[in-house]
Amino acid sequence: MARQPRTRARLTVLTWHNVDPTPCFPARPGTGRRGLARQLAFCRRYANVLPLEVGVQALREGRPLPPRAVALTFDDGYRDNLAHAVPLLARLGLPATFFLVPGLLSGTAPPWWEVATWTVLRARAGSVTFAGRSYALRTPVERTGAARRITEVLKRRTARGRRTALAELADRCAAQGRPPGAELFLDWESAKDLVRHGFAVGSHSMEHNILALEDAENQRDDLVRSRYELEDRLQVPVDHLAYPNGKPGDCDEATFAAAASAGYAAGFTTMGGRNIPETPRYELRRFVLNPNRGPAAFALLPRQMLRIRGEEGTCGSCT
Repeated sequence: MARQPRTRARLTVLTWHNVDPTPCFPARPGTGRRGLARQLAFCRRYANVLPLEVGVQALREGRPLPPRAVALTFDDGYRDNLAHAVPLLARLGLPATFFLVPGLLSGTAPPWWEVATWTVLRARAGSVTFAGRSYALRTPVERTGAARRITEVLKRRTARGRRTALAELADRCAAQGRPPGAELFLDWESAKDLVRHGFAVGSHSMEHNILALEDAENQRDDLVRSRYELEDRLQVPVDHLAYPNGKPGDCDEATFAAAASAGYAAGFTTMGGRNIPETPRYELRRFVLNPNRGPAAFALLPRQMLRIRGEEGTCGSCT
């Protein structure tokens, strides 16, 4: 019997977060805007960019995808996504999915990673003891390193434990000024602007908690609530989920089961890799890109993920 040709269904998913610098993601002003523009132009020229839902459906059905099939996503709902990413995407005719957090849109959940970083960088103290470890805060380099390590510690706390720890950190650092909050992120009205521009929306959990640290019931409740809030307030279907942080240990079998129970068609990690029909649909892979690096960021991808030789892509034509 002749061997059947293999179905060519392979999808690379890319994701970004903020464009402009923030306390947690510092950069020279303008670098992110220029870098993202070059990255998206690179995708437009060398890849076949298609809507995320089209790629996911093809994987589920084992249907072929075009060579260098790529889907674009943005996490967290930073306000600069609407100001800078959306015009670039619209000008290039590229589809994208924005994974949003209802608690951030409502201003009821603080962006804890940004708050923690700001608190350390703006501390009046010359050192701080946190979670049993002392951190020197005498120089900008020491503060940046301490902020990074403290944020990693906070990632490993439950939602309740993290709130307590943040309050403790604020008390010990005695930072001057007001910590970052809603001004960094979209609100519900600006999220509607994403929809009005024709972009898809997905869930990024209710409050950006690390899901695997919560019990199974709380995980399911979180994912049901976030999906309901987004669909109700934005009046669009929300079929896809991106796990906060999305690394090994941030989502587990209970998380994947919660995503399925909440009715999502697929769940996305931030573990790098190309997706094929055999990739579990609640463990799909994405590559995180830093806009400040420009096209050089693509050098981090294995060459077979996004080849730049051969015919140029026909972005947006595979809808």
